[in-house]
Amino acid sequence: MSSPNSNVPNLAPGRDLTMGPNWVQIAWSVVAPFIGLLIVGLLFGLIYPVGYPHIHRFLPEWMQLGMPGDWFLTPFRMSLIAKQTAIVGVGAIGMTVIIIGGGIDLSVGSILALAAVVLAVSINAGISPIIALLIALATGTAAGAANGLLITRLQLVPFIVTLGTMLAYRGLAERIANQTKVQAPNAPDWLSTLLNAPQSGSWRLVCTGVWIVVGLGIVVAAILRYTVFGRYVYALGSNEATSRLCGINVNLMKVSIYAIGGLFMAIGGVFDFNDAYKQGNPTSGMGLELKIIAAVVIGGGSLSGGRGSVLGSIIGALTMTTLTSGCVYAKVSDPVQKIIIGSIIVGAVAIDRYLHRGRD
Repeated sequence: MSSPNSNVPNLAPGRDLTMGPNWVQIAWSVVAPFIGLLIVGLLFGLIYPVGYPHIHRFLPEWMQLGMPGDWFLTPFRMSLIAKQTAIVGVGAIGMTVIIIGGGIDLSVGSILALAAVVLAVSINAGISPIIALLIALATGTAAGAANGLLITRLQLVPFIVTLGTMLAYRGLAERIANQTKVQAPNAPDWLSTLLNAPQSGSWRLVCTGVWIVVGLGIVVAAILRYTVFGRYVYALGSNEATSRLCGINVNLMKVSIYAIGGLFMAIGGVFDFNDAYKQGNPTSGMGLELKIIAAVVIGGGSLSGGRGSVLGSIIGALTMTTLTSGCVYAKVSDPVQKIIIGSIIVGAVAIDRYLHRGRD
């Protein structure tokens, strides 16, 4: 007699439906994110401060860097990087599920802003902070689920659907906020101090938000690795047609993974509410989708679907925020920062395609 899960594809994380494991690729997918983080840390922590006089001379005028006034890896800056990683990291966890499932979501920054605005407006309306928090999380989840429904019902590619909803959700956030920042001074401290630095000597070392991201990362990693749902996600991203033949409800799975992505971006909206000092800003999160996608790709996720890990994505998020902080430290202009981030995305995807050529 067949087992209840006999129709579930026997697909381990990162595995192809038809080919055996390639241990070189598996090892590289685990080690690569740490290598990227190490390179960025060394670049700004040692190479740049020591080699500034020589580096500066060989750069064109539009790429000129500022003289470092201190060392990069100070306790204050490391604490600030950890805080900044919380928002990118929580978004990267949700995006990991979406990308593993063969999708992509360009609306995540707009969902973050929408959730933050809904949270602020709900608190100002006199709603209990706990209920207001649940409403904000439900808003993000519903926005993500709507993405999934549009993709499955209209049979459109995720890129087009989420590009449209990116604008729609941003417009909705601006409409609710009346095109201004929504202050919520009555928000309780427990809801507005998640990204505050811990007091000196505290065991927490970093802000509460970072620990929330770590805890959520462990939960999602366990779900992806040890549950039937997780195997379905990897199977869907590896081969949608085969997954359908195996009895997986593909449409329901797509709606589910986009809803999860929306939920995590709503949590990011709560973090943004904290970071903005008790206010919902409808312009928050612009361009954040690029950093989140880059974090997942740097962490070993494949835009072709079927590969990725929560640990890799969180390390990728840490790499991206360290890089951004390093660029600020080196006084790199915003246009050059965008060039660097764009180049990293292209390079990471190119490396992924090279390592997995013949398997996609």
